[in-house]
Amino acid sequence: MQKTLVKSLCILVITLMMASCGFKLRGDFSLPQGLQHLQVSSSLQNAPLQRTLIKQLKGYKIKVFTDSNHTQELDAQVFIQSDKLDRRLLSLFSTGQVAEYELVYTINYYIQFAGKDAIPIEFDITREYQDDPEAVLAKSRELDLVLKEMRQQAANRIIRQLANSYQNQQLTTGY
Repeated sequence: MQKTLVKSLCILVITLMMASCGFKLRGDFSLPQGLQHLQVSSSLQNAPLQRTLIKQLKGYKIKVFTDSNHTQELDAQVFIQSDKLDRRLLSLFSTGQVAEYELVYTINYYIQFAGKDAIPIEFDITREYQDDPEAVLAKSRELDLVLKEMRQQAANRIIRQLANSYQNQQLTTGY
């Protein structure tokens, strides 16, 4: 009886501590109700980051347009100006071949809400990547997976920024 009481009390204390510090499970994020119709476009037609962002927004049950024919219905527009991947050399093998890279994925975009000025935003996502000249095919597949994860992380960050900017815009306009 006393052991179960102590265990229950410990679980309760841990749960309360996690809840009080704002801990949330990954992916446990909701968009404001006012964001129902978005336009997502890019300077590059059918860019991988644009496709990833649209897919994730649709998961939030947001109606996403890729053309400019629905400007009256739009709550906001996201325009991806550029996304580029740079590699920085971190280390070499004794033979002089590259052993490790730092991948830097730079995203430049803007958010524009109906009747408001555009908000330009730029951020970087970095990852370390170890190269192996003996396993070129496996490493190229691994690099593709790393790039896909970086795009998903970028799309999540854009969505969070979109939600924060919308809430800030609502606070400043008084709605």
